[in-house]
Amino acid sequence: MGHDKLRKFAENETFSCLLQPSSKELLADGYANLHDHEIKGRWRERMFPHSQAPADGGIVLELGCGKGEYTIDLALRDPSRNYVGVDIKGARLWKGAKYATQHSLPNVAFLRTRVEFISAFFAPGEVSEIWLTFSDPQFRSENSRLSSPVFLERYRSFLRPGGLVHLKTDSRFLHEYTKAVCKVNGLEVTACTADLYGAARVAADSRVAAGFKSAATATTAMTEATAVQTFYEKMFLEQGYPITYMAFRLDHDGPFVAPRDPEDFDSDHWRSVEGPRVLFGRDTAETRRQKLKK
Repeated sequence: MGHDKLRKFAENETFSCLLQPSSKELLADGYANLHDHEIKGRWRERMFPHSQAPADGGIVLELGCGKGEYTIDLALRDPSRNYVGVDIKGARLWKGAKYATQHSLPNVAFLRTRVEFISAFFAPGEVSEIWLTFSDPQFRSENSRLSSPVFLERYRSFLRPGGLVHLKTDSRFLHEYTKAVCKVNGLEVTACTADLYGAARVAADSRVAAGFKSAATATTAMTEATAVQTFYEKMFLEQGYPITYMAFRLDHDGPFVAPRDPEDFDSDHWRSVEGPRVLFGRDTAETRRQKLKK
């Protein structure tokens, strides 16, 4: 392990805004019997004692927050709400936690854990919104997708009734998959576009827009979604790739189901049209796979 990583890990231990729980304690009785962490239901008193947010205000959660720039920017724009960024990579979280510490941000916290364990940290109704920003599309593992029924069940355990899940991604595959999940489970989609920054974005996706209760709601959501950009979002925009966005509610009775009819979601088709990506001047593994198919 490099010296710089060791330095960051050591400094992480000094940040009061960063919670780094032990996975061993959570898994003491196995994955199927996950232990609740002591922070569950106590985020306000433990992590946000000086926040301006109302005592009954729900947390806005970003899953897979990376370096935390999106969480930080959202929190700076709205001091009346509390924000928690979640990621498993300590060296990435160091940047966001250090910024929040240096600037004494009272409404920002970070949690270092696997997203699979997320239900161990938040009590029913403790979260008001969830952001999924540029999540791995997990082409070969449906249950690993952060918008799959497996994860929606976890989110429902702590998301408030009417609470929104936002998905912002460069992956058309993940975007279309999530739309299909919403369709087969009868979830209300409040905003949806395959090109967030395109000229026609306010019209959203015509196949979904017809079901919106309010076109103004969709437009407002997409305007807010463009206000903050992640590191990868800026990179992909510079490469000319469209950014997709959708928001939906989890109000649903009964278990969530996955789309199985190709008419709802044609996995092979959307996998084949997934565009290549270049990160840091190099081909990604996905880019190389696409080139080998040609």
